[in-house]
Amino acid sequence: MIENQRHLFDMPDHIAYLNCAFMSPLMKSVVDAASTGVQYKVQPWTYSGPDFFTYPESYRELAAQLINTSADNIAVVPSASYGLQIAANNLPLRAEGEILVLEDQFPSNIYPWREMAKANGGVLNTVARPVDGAHKGDWTAAVLQAIGPHTEILALPATHWADGGFLDLEIIAKSARDIGANLVLDLTQSLGVMPFDIETVRPDFMVAAGYKWLFGPYSLGFLYIAPKWQNGTPMEHNWMNRKGSEDFSRLVDYQDGFQPGARRFDMGEKSNPAQLMAASAALSQILDWGVDNISDTLGTRNAGIAKRARQIGLRVTEDKFRSPHYVGLEFESGVPPGLADRLAADSVFVSVRGNSVRVTPHLYNTDADIDRLFAALDYVMGGT
Repeated sequence: MIENQRHLFDMPDHIAYLNCAFMSPLMKSVVDAASTGVQYKVQPWTYSGPDFFTYPESYRELAAQLINTSADNIAVVPSASYGLQIAANNLPLRAEGEILVLEDQFPSNIYPWREMAKANGGVLNTVARPVDGAHKGDWTAAVLQAIGPHTEILALPATHWADGGFLDLEIIAKSARDIGANLVLDLTQSLGVMPFDIETVRPDFMVAAGYKWLFGPYSLGFLYIAPKWQNGTPMEHNWMNRKGSEDFSRLVDYQDGFQPGARRFDMGEKSNPAQLMAASAALSQILDWGVDNISDTLGTRNAGIAKRARQIGLRVTEDKFRSPHYVGLEFESGVPPGLADRLAADSVFVSVRGNSVRVTPHLYNTDADIDRLFAALDYVMGGT
């Protein structure tokens, strides 16, 4: 169990920020790293040619370490949607082939597949939310049941963004491999807080935006690409991704070859030292804490939140079907209008997504924060 880490953040005592799934706060060390990076632009004569490559590679190495893979398999991308579009551009889909997605899945992991299906004559197969029956609450069982002979791509998260529903990716990945389907994962809402091992799950593509559970800045994330897809077509053709681009004196000796591994898929202008240094500082801290330790610590706290919520009449998904870092609270008659704003007025910050109040604390939250959440909820429920 990790001790409270609020001292690492600029978070006043009266703020109960329980909304990491929306956007994480930046640690003080991350802000310091970003400030150091900004200084290079203030005094550009201190930023040299090799620096264009050094900082992206440092970030790439840390990202690879987080998911247990080689840095050669990591591309630096600005967003989850960018990485998902790379996957959609490079995977095959036959006419009548199915792409499996979840009901109410985050839009960035829907739109590329809708366009792909439209262009290829494929079908988007949406797995219904398991709200009743034998598999109530069990997204894993629902996905396994939906996989069929026409399934060619599974585009999934590990955690449903609206309420934290859990998917067992190891089991799902095995079923996908058994029928020769490709697996594309958006782990924006779980990477850094739930253990994930590339060698265990073996997806074809996996992307995560860095501004949520990875504690990084906005507009920076990373994409894993399995070696079998690394000769594909990048989203853009920029100078840094070409072979020999480290030699600035020969940039106009135009090259057909690319940098090794997944680097051909890196975004343009990736060498922003402020972003890269900040994100690297954040990943270093996550690795120092240990993702297993983060998950266990938050899981214990959130199990207590879930139990307390049920005691006051709120519905919460069974713990075994809920990701450990999420608690989705459901009201009997629906979420009261304006609930999030009413809580924010008391400096308690959560999100409302669909029919759930999404409570997503992290290591900076205290018992007092949780008490304030329930005091506010008691007041709201008493007035409804």
